Amino acid sequence: MTQDLTATFAATRALFDLPEGVIYLDGNSLGPLPRAAAERVSSAITDEWGHMLITGWNKAGWMDLPARVGDRIGRLIGAAPGTVVMGDTLSIKVYQALASALELNPGRRVILSDTGNFPSDLYMADGLCRTLGQGYQLRTVAPEEVEAAIGPDIAVLMVTEVDYRTGRKHDMAKLTAKAHAAGALTVWDLAHSAGALPVDLAGVDADFAVGCTYKYLNSGPGGPAFIYVAPRLADRVRPALSGWLGHEAPFAFDQDYRPGHGIERMRVGTPPILQLRALETALDIWDLVTMADVRARSIELCDAFIAAVEGACPTLTLASPRVAAERGSQVSFRHPEGYAIMQALIARGVIGDFRAPDILRFGFTPLYTTMEDVGGAAAVLSDIMANALWDRPDYKRRARVT
Repeated sequence: MTQDLTATFAATRALFDLPEGVIYLDGNSLGPLPRAAAERVSSAITDEWGHMLITGWNKAGWMDLPARVGDRIGRLIGAAPGTVVMGDTLSIKVYQALASALELNPGRRVILSDTGNFPSDLYMADGLCRTLGQGYQLRTVAPEEVEAAIGPDIAVLMVTEVDYRTGRKHDMAKLTAKAHAAGALTVWDLAHSAGALPVDLAGVDADFAVGCTYKYLNSGPGGPAFIYVAPRLADRVRPALSGWLGHEAPFAFDQDYRPGHGIERMRVGTPPILQLRALETALDIWDLVTMADVRARSIELCDAFIAAVEGACPTLTLASPRVAAERGSQVSFRHPEGYAIMQALIARGVIGDFRAPDILRFGFTPLYTTMEDVGGAAAVLSDIMANALWDRPDYKRRARVT
């Protein structure tokens, strides 16, 4: 790590409001608060909503905010200007992308995904198939078997690039090329990729991509999702959710729906202005770094954590790929008492999370995670394991959110 990059990441860390005495390794689930976000949102409430009232849609540029913020995220995921738009939730965007992709491939009925995909994506795909009927089906295989399962009956390949449990990373370029060669379209979920590692949607010729912003992009709980549509498809797709703001002329108040131009047609409902303002503040921090530098630092942090934990905690089993190029920006370990161990860690100020049935998950986010955090977290984990400090009834009682 060069001195310049060390200084860069020290500067970005200072821009987050991190609680004293806490080592935060859960930014892959919810990013921390950017220091400037509270003031920015307060200004949006008081100066925009408070003083401008409904004129804020024009005076404060609210109506254009989803496209402007979308372009800023596009820079982080290899998408050209005008191909990403913000709004709604990730599940809604998954549904939109899948429905549009299926309609573009009418001779086929199978959505292919993997058993490591985030359950919500699978639920949305299954629900869409049930709604469509006519033989539409969701087919899942093990993550390692996806490439071999791409065949002439597949309409859409829908995968999350980085496995939310283990951090295993799919090869986007290879799978997209294989899907296209077989006549299938692709929908990539970037929930654990955007802000975690370099993504090149245009370079790999991806068809659709979706993602959330409250993880590595730090927009806050419930922050808006994004959707990408390749330019060659943007004026061909028919939105399954033909919302008012996806209309070609919303304020013409036509009785009949006419899709907007390009990515604008993928808008659905009223955009969440306050959370978009918070996201703008977070993206200001991202403007200070490159994804290549973030990735390099992420690998250093993850490799150091793996080495430290394996050296001190022999009863924990690495669940993430050992080879850095094959994983995202998280490290997961397995243990039968994973939930209790994570609760003991949190009680000691080291915050990660647990994923059923037995995974302790730790996210590494170079914008604010340091090597000191890595060493401190590993030392606390070592103490908990060596002395069985997790073996308490209160650590084994499951909370609603794990």
